Amino acid sequence: QVQLVESGGDSVQAGGSLRLSCAASGSTDTYCMGWFRQAPGKEREGVARIYTREGNTNYADSVKGRFTISQDNAKNTVYLQMNTLKPEDTAMYYCAASKFGCSWDSFRYWGQGTQVTVSS
Repeated sequence: QVQLVESGGDSVQAGGSLRLSCAASGSTDTYCMGWFRQAPGKEREGVARIYTREGNTNYADSVKGRFTISQDNAKNTVYLQMNTLKPEDTAMYYCAASKFGCSWDSFRYWGQGTQVTVSS
């Protein structure tokens, strides 16, 4: 089992920045870590993912060039740096972990979420 705790969500104005953190505990030998988001009335979507061994990253087109996922293996923590935020980035953001793959549907462990609200 992997326990995930997100933090860093806040309310900001458009154009601002936030950094989300996800602290992992328990069985932390993951294959892939990711960030997802879900806005009211919309389906959950994958935002960014990182292969924990190689460090390779992948992003949704909607955030490419603005968001950066990174990891600190010594702290078992994954980050999502979000720059040039837009109102459409408003959502609950979830951290997730996968032990067996890195496709968007391979994530089985989830945090409780942290709210990001971007005002225009």
